[in-house]
Amino acid sequence: MEKLKVLIICTGNTCRSQMVEGFLRSFDPQLEVYSAGTIAERTVNHYAVKAMAELGIDINEQSPEPVEKYLDQNFDYVITVCDGAKEVCPVFTGNVKYRIHIGFDDPAKARGTEEEVLPVYRKVRDQIKEEFKEFYNNKLSNEN
Repeated sequence: MEKLKVLIICTGNTCRSQMVEGFLRSFDPQLEVYSAGTIAERTVNHYAVKAMAELGIDINEQSPEPVEKYLDQNFDYVITVCDGAKEVCPVFTGNVKYRIHIGFDDPAKARGTEEEVLPVYRKVRDQIKEEFKEFYNNKLSNEN
């Protein structure tokens, strides 16, 4: 059976999409998971890396990619995780079976000390884990 191929898109590809990619890989190593940004930044956010590491998921080696890199590829799912990416998500020339939106607040907007900011990342991380575990159980595990 062919592996399911999933692309997660947000604006900078530094936090939310990277966390989703990490979770989906941890739920099922057989999934082919990618993430990208409509305006990809240079590095994965260190608070996102730290929040995921608390759950034993290492996203430190992942890196932001521009969505343009994937436009001609085929995907079973293209999922936007922020409203900005949903609004400007480009047209894919590859075949996309399902295009959906599962949005989350941007933890990168949090300001203050690490003690003030990290709980914001944990909250979004936990919301992502819950939403995507449900999505995996209801959609992806049935198709894989």
